[in-house]
Amino acid sequence: MPSEWIARHDQTVTLKGEWTLANYRYIKAALNHSETRTELGKPTGATVSLDAITRLDTAGAILIIELIGVEKAQAVADWAAELPKEQQALLVRIAEAMEAPLDVDPPSYSRISQALASVGQHMAGLWSQQRQLLAFIGLVVATLFHLALRPRHWRLTATVAHIQQSGLNAVPIVALLTFMVGAVVAFLGATVLQDFGATIYTIDLVAFSFLREFGVLLAAILLAGRTASAFTAQIGAMKSNEEIDALQAQGLDPIELLVLPRVMAMLISLPMLAFVGMLSGLAGGAMVTSLSLDISLTQFMATLQKDVSVTHFLVGLSKAPVFAFVIAVIGCLEGFKVSGSAQSVGEHTTSSVVQSIFMVILIDAVAALFFMEMGW
Repeated sequence: MPSEWIARHDQTVTLKGEWTLANYRYIKAALNHSETRTELGKPTGATVSLDAITRLDTAGAILIIELIGVEKAQAVADWAAELPKEQQALLVRIAEAMEAPLDVDPPSYSRISQALASVGQHMAGLWSQQRQLLAFIGLVVATLFHLALRPRHWRLTATVAHIQQSGLNAVPIVALLTFMVGAVVAFLGATVLQDFGATIYTIDLVAFSFLREFGVLLAAILLAGRTASAFTAQIGAMKSNEEIDALQAQGLDPIELLVLPRVMAMLISLPMLAFVGMLSGLAGGAMVTSLSLDISLTQFMATLQKDVSVTHFLVGLSKAPVFAFVIAVIGCLEGFKVSGSAQSVGEHTTSSVVQSIFMVILIDAVAALFFMEMGW
């Protein structure tokens, strides 16, 4: 059946014209309506001539290979030497690709190799995560310095709202938790020190532990679970609803509008909550010493004033802004990482809580070693 692309002369089928993607549909239809494919499949069938092909691309080469077969296409240099070398190479390359099996068996590895690969994958992910965190911290700090001398850009209303949400609303739970932990520490101290006749030092144990460590650490861990997750969920929901894209389309900076008010609120709230936690822990310890050790509140306060200097209070409170900044930044960063699904919001919310608690404990351990070496 003669056509624009196929011509029949005796026992020779001549392919001609432009066998390209633009003509793919028409060539395919011409081949389906002709008997050329059947004739070429016979042992004594017609031969093929490619002399009249003017242009050839990948789509046309696939049609030719389907017509003449993979083996004949691989030997195109033997029977179609007049075809340009580039077109011969294209036919051979595509024929080799079509001959290769589509299903490739995955390589099998030993359990040790799989375990090492898993460890390496997690370490690479952790390194990438920490690089993103450092970059985001730099972006937040740069934006903060840029707005420091521009009071009209400060979002005081949003900052106050976040202070109420993350700070004032958390006062009852922080006070209750630190009060109970203070009572437990006093019970343990009294139990151990009673064997040495030194129950009076239970006051020092409670004071040192809460002023230096437990007051700020427990408040930070509570905010890491309570507030960092809220920041991630809020920003993640905005990301899913494309509200952040809308802000950027209007020329507004999401860091200035969404991140800085939350960071400033945390920088104000956590020191306040750490102070509340210290007082509540001391109150819990005072209650236990009063009820179990017959140490009056007056004696408790006198011993506290005599043995515990204000340095311990300042050491504990100095860690609060660092914890607050890290918690707020991690919560906001994980919110920006959210994709457009509810599952992604849940995953990054969990990730923000885990990362915040881990970083708070890590920084606290490093700070404790530093203050110990400095003798503070």
